[in-house]
Amino acid sequence: MDTDVEKAFLRDTRASYNAIAADYAERFEAEAKSLERAMLAAFAERVRADGAGPVVEFGSGPGRVSACLAGFGVDIRGVDLSPAMVALARRAYPRLRFDEGSMTELGGFADGSLAGVVAWYSMIHLPPAEVPGVLAGFHRILAPGGHLAVAFQVGDHISRYTEAFGHSVSLDFHRMRPDLVVEQLREAGFEVLARLEREPEEGEKTPQAYLVARRPGGE
Repeated sequence: MDTDVEKAFLRDTRASYNAIAADYAERFEAEAKSLERAMLAAFAERVRADGAGPVVEFGSGPGRVSACLAGFGVDIRGVDLSPAMVALARRAYPRLRFDEGSMTELGGFADGSLAGVVAWYSMIHLPPAEVPGVLAGFHRILAPGGHLAVAFQVGDHISRYTEAFGHSVSLDFHRMRPDLVVEQLREAGFEVLARLEREPEEGEKTPQAYLVARRPGGE
């Protein structure tokens, strides 16, 4: 992918979430929905069973999912592209660690250093050409036997937003097909352990999908 284009999508996503951070956090502060919570609980149980090593959520936003996983006994910290989101998460959950960063730049993470990776509705902002490289990066930083949890809206189209919560933004939401994501996970070296798709609930426009995968090894 052209470096200038890559920088543009990261820059636009960061600026957009900086602009809407407070409104976004207020809108999505509710607890995880029951099926979502069930998948996060299953992910947490597997991480704990394998020794409860460190977990990172990439695209942690205002911190809701990281806090949910911490409540399940996971040693987790959040990483987000938006400094405004990081600031909100730090205020809301002062006992957890949140840092600025991007899932497209994982050089600060050593090979095999994590027991788990979470990308909960955050890969949806990646141009499709970026997804295989990001999944390969997740595979690299996970220890053998480590787990990955992802969530996304189901579909084939891109939703482009130029306004949100009364602010000017430039945000692309890439809907994803579960079959394709499963194929990409396998190509990156993962084995898919669980897959859940549900119909849209009130306020949602599309079905939702949750996947839990594992880097083989570590037995």
